[in-house]
Amino acid sequence: MLSTRFAVGAPVWADMCAPDLDTVSDFYRELFGWELLRGGPEVGGYSQFQLSGRTTAGAMAIAADEAPPAWTLYFRAADVDATIRSVEQAGGRGIFEPTDVLDLGRMAGFADVTGVPFSAWQQGSLKGLDVLNEPGGLVWTELYTPDVAAATAFYGSVFGWQTTEMPFPGGTYTMVHPADGTADDMFGGVVPLDSDPSEAGAYWLPYFQVEDCDATVAKAERAGGSVRMATVEMAGVGRFAKLADPAGARFAVLQPSPPGEQMESSS
Repeated sequence: MLSTRFAVGAPVWADMCAPDLDTVSDFYRELFGWELLRGGPEVGGYSQFQLSGRTTAGAMAIAADEAPPAWTLYFRAADVDATIRSVEQAGGRGIFEPTDVLDLGRMAGFADVTGVPFSAWQQGSLKGLDVLNEPGGLVWTELYTPDVAAATAFYGSVFGWQTTEMPFPGGTYTMVHPADGTADDMFGGVVPLDSDPSEAGAYWLPYFQVEDCDATVAKAERAGGSVRMATVEMAGVGRFAKLADPAGARFAVLQPSPPGEQMESSS
């Protein structure tokens, strides 16, 4: 479960990029009730989505030929500069150099051993997102990868992640948690890319919590988004669907099972 404790290696931030923030902000307002707070020149125009004044995600306008619209996850690093060395030693590479963001923190971008982009955040005055594990907030993450063993070894080397296997019909689901946490601190899963025909290309997928998955899917279609995978119900997990916003950035929504019905993990 995501936590505002923001342990080293845990997700602390998520942001998306698109050429037209006006269109995507209208979409996310309709879907989650988010409002876009535009950033000034001191942060390069970097903006934030907010829910009742609390930050749910970041957003950045990019040129259409600069990069495809996408969501990016940030994981806490004790030392971003040291993380560069860890990433390279584990077979990954840097995408952009460490950058100080005012007094908020220090960040850098990377690609993992299979080429999937992610970022690292070294805390300053900003620890992370304000809204987690509630409607409109980040609630889970998944890495779709062609090589689960290589991916878990990579992130284990870089961030110290530990893994837990969850049996489910047809196989097992690999979940990850911070080095100083337990199975109760699990924040994501690592999924074989070929296990889901709806996926094309390895990437990190953020899940945002909703109160009604079916209603959210219908809203997404009306607001110009697309449904990549229709609603699925999984006992002990809840109802979830995979979507894309009008720009094409991929994400998922989850209506969790009531607490008394959620499955327990086993090591």
